[in-house]
Amino acid sequence: MSKELKLPEIIAAFVKAKNDRDTNAVVACFADNAVVHDEGKKMTGLPAITKWSDEGFQKYQYTIDPTGVAKGDEETILTAKLTGNFPGSPVLLDFRFTIKNNKIGALTIG
Repeated sequence: MSKELKLPEIIAAFVKAKNDRDTNAVVACFADNAVVHDEGKKMTGLPAITKWSDEGFQKYQYTIDPTGVAKGDEETILTAKLTGNFPGSPVLLDFRFTIKNNKIGALTIG
């Protein structure tokens, strides 16, 4: 991760947890009723997010390298290079976070 890129604390924690392959730390970043949209699927609540995180680690073995961040009124958009075990690796993706009370309330990846 670029040392010059200043990420909001919860997004930095999410990226670190993902790169450390630490599902408990990933899930701790989310609100109880959070929603994740990824690969055309919707995961709602912490049990579903736990399963999504575990399956992603096992299937893709990817790392997230943030390349940019932009804050809008409702969302913070993290652009990152994902490198892993999937066709077309590496790819640039946008992670669209909705953050409330320093927890991720919603995340859309695409």
